[in-house]
Amino acid sequence: MNQLSVLKIVVLRLIEIFTILAIGLLLTVYILSPIYENFGIQFTGNVWVNWVGVSYILFVFYTIIVGLCIYKESELFKHRFTSILFWLLFIGSNYVIFIPFIKGENPF
Repeated sequence: MNQLSVLKIVVLRLIEIFTILAIGLLLTVYILSPIYENFGIQFTGNVWVNWVGVSYILFVFYTIIVGLCIYKESELFKHRFTSILFWLLFIGSNYVIFIPFIKGENPF
């Protein structure tokens, strides 16, 4: 691969990351916050933890959709699917989002 194609791939990956983070922030502020407040959970403290959790869950769904439907033979997506850290972070992100419903407060 020449440097231009590598640069193109890096720029596309950065755009993907920033887009997922931006959508995750919007979902956290406009959807997750009202849901928490409807359940009597104050949305205060380190809410960036919730934002990163929502964003990572979006990243996993993006990876599943794109990896299974569009780029079936991509090595990048194959590595993600077989990565233990990828799935452990997904479990941790779900914990971050759903533990306030169990505890009745946002512990972060």
